[in-house]
Amino acid sequence: MSEALHELASHIADKLGDKLVASQVENGELTLKADGSDILDVLGFLRDDVQCCFICFIDICGVDYPSREKRFDVVYHLLSPQQNQRIRVKVEVGEDVAIPSATAVYPGADWFEREAYDLYGILFSGHPDLRRLLTDYGFEGHPLRKDFPLTGYVEVRYDDERKRVVYEPVELKQEFRNFDFLSPWEGTEYVLPGDEKAKQ
Repeated sequence: MSEALHELASHIADKLGDKLVASQVENGELTLKADGSDILDVLGFLRDDVQCCFICFIDICGVDYPSREKRFDVVYHLLSPQQNQRIRVKVEVGEDVAIPSATAVYPGADWFEREAYDLYGILFSGHPDLRRLLTDYGFEGHPLRKDFPLTGYVEVRYDDERKRVVYEPVELKQEFRNFDFLSPWEGTEYVLPGDEKAKQ
């Protein structure tokens, strides 16, 4: 399997040339890196080339690296039923930089790009309908970014008095609790509330 992946990697590198930034076979998987400006050419080649035939689009996902200059990786996963191979294509993209939409090559990329936009804020130029997919209307921020607060910014609840859904700033109802993590069979070294009434 590894030999076939190395042959495939060298074939793709020969054909694409400068359009590939890097190519790596690791843990039995082939990963290609490309620039955002060349991604449509790379995906089109992988789909149409006779030795590749990556006609099945599996998904697109995002990865957040907040300390990096180009903050996000956009990762494409493709499958070639004819070659019985999978491939991963990565593109680094900045926070406010748009990457060309893959819907021109793979129409099934539509909702995956909407999901990446909704959860990470990754922009896709030329997308037919780039709007939020999973979060509510008016949602602030992008919840899968590493700098997004764990509690979020607002909470949503149904108000029985107003008979409608209301949005309010997050309010923690209790302080975080400390747990002693001792074995229940050994017991604690202190008296739990209520235990002082028990016979010693």
